[in-house]
Amino acid sequence: MSRIALVTLVVDDYDEAIRFYTEALGFRLVEDEARPDGSRWVVVAPPGADGPGTGLLLARAKGEDQRGRIGDQTGGRVGFFLHTDDFARDHARMLAAGVTFLEEPRHEPYGSVAVFQDLYGNRWDLLQPAA
Repeated sequence: MSRIALVTLVVDDYDEAIRFYTEALGFRLVEDEARPDGSRWVVVAPPGADGPGTGLLLARAKGEDQRGRIGDQTGGRVGFFLHTDDFARDHARMLAAGVTFLEEPRHEPYGSVAVFQDLYGNRWDLLQPAA
């Protein structure tokens, strides 16, 4: 069996990224371990991802090249897709937590969706797939 376990997301600050993903998006903190070089191994995962799933490795930028990628890792495209089983609930909760949505929810043949951005400007879809 093969699976994608982690996707790296370059961030400016570990603690502010942890706060955003756990408080605003409701993710859980899976790991936060200090590394000998002064960095940290920080993994967050969406709620309900208790088994093997994909988590985010929050990696603090090192150097100007990486800092220049913060918030635009996919060239302005939606790069991350957060599936939900209750779009209205999660959309309302995220709005109340201060998450910025870039559009009103829309209902497409493939499901209910709205684009939001994380604290650095990366674009995400909040998506409840059609049955």
